Amino acid sequence: MPEPWVSVDEVASHLGVAKDSVYRWIETKGLPAHRVGRLWKFKLSEIDEWVHAGGAGVEDHRHGDDGDKQ
Repeated sequence: MPEPWVSVDEVASHLGVAKDSVYRWIETKGLPAHRVGRLWKFKLSEIDEWVHAGGAGVEDHRHGDDGDKQ
């Protein structure tokens, strides 16, 4: 059986974050999402891969844009 598409609500619940974070990560961090009309749809396997690859990592702005910690 193919993996089902899920909604922003389900992704937010899966990750334990607010829906606003999901929308922000689509725009700023490349969260894997697919637009279907006016809705965003997701595959949880893609979300999990993105998280494991560091997509949701915290950016450290204390040391400049490149993260150089000299």
